[in-house]
Amino acid sequence: MFPSSTLLTRRNSLKMQSNLTVGNPLSLDRIRSVLTRLEDTIIFSLIERAQFGHNPRIYQRGAFKELQEVGFTGSWLQWFLKETESFHAKARRYTSPDEYPFSSDLPEPILPALAFPALLHPNTVNVNPSILAFYTASIVPRITRGATIALASSKRANGIVGDDAFEDDGNYGSAATIDIEILQAISKRVHYGKFVSESKFLENPAAFIPHIQNPNRQALEDLITKPEVERRLLMRLAKKAATYAQDFASDGTQVLPANDGKVNGNSKIDVDGVVDLYESYIIPLTKEVEVDYLLQRLNGLKEEEIEALSKRHLE
Repeated sequence: MFPSSTLLTRRNSLKMQSNLTVGNPLSLDRIRSVLTRLEDTIIFSLIERAQFGHNPRIYQRGAFKELQEVGFTGSWLQWFLKETESFHAKARRYTSPDEYPFSSDLPEPILPALAFPALLHPNTVNVNPSILAFYTASIVPRITRGATIALASSKRANGIVGDDAFEDDGNYGSAATIDIEILQAISKRVHYGKFVSESKFLENPAAFIPHIQNPNRQALEDLITKPEVERRLLMRLAKKAATYAQDFASDGTQVLPANDGKVNGNSKIDVDGVVDLYESYIIPLTKEVEVDYLLQRLNGLKEEEIEALSKRHLE
């Protein structure tokens, strides 16, 4: 069984890509629109992933002899990423300034690159290794806990006990397919911090330049951080996740769990887990990307160019 959210995810991806070729992609309103749609993509994909057991084997290097036989020594997910991203690379996905692959040594695009405007300053910021690490180590075990417990109960009922009773439901292809959708959406969301930084830098370069020339990470973070915006984001995420995770009857009425009557007592996703994903991982890592990008923002510029930026005011 493969995920039903695939069409939604790819449809959202196409909408988000169009933002780079029309209008002003560095408008904060435009950026907020992209980030809000990514919230939906991430939540729906997490709900899909929560259907399946943890399947820790797919994250372990060398766990599949079939991959070793074809010369691949990484994990099942890493192989899945490489194969998927190789196809996407041929379709020129990674020529877009808001796309970052998890794999290296990808093939060249078959089609010529699109003419994207020069939106970002050249930089080397890429935190995909950190995203892959926290997703597989912390997020997957948490969001699949319900499915894993149900799986263990079902196996015990059929006489399967011990280590074989837990975690592995054998849906390696389905689980990895959704994992990739989630990873790519999180990567886009986190690296979109570069667009936030560029937009705010261009709005008032003089406020940033001293802290770039004399590197001050905390001062730069303070310039781009709005605690009230983060608080509202987390509140919105909790409401969205709670709403999307509900079950509805055929007539559209909400199905309440029989145990305690609470709206989310029987939800399809750990709502607190979704909020924690953003609060503990996505938001801090986005800030890291934003600051790292700013610290490279003046690289390659001449003294006179930096001086002109310091004096510039947007109309």
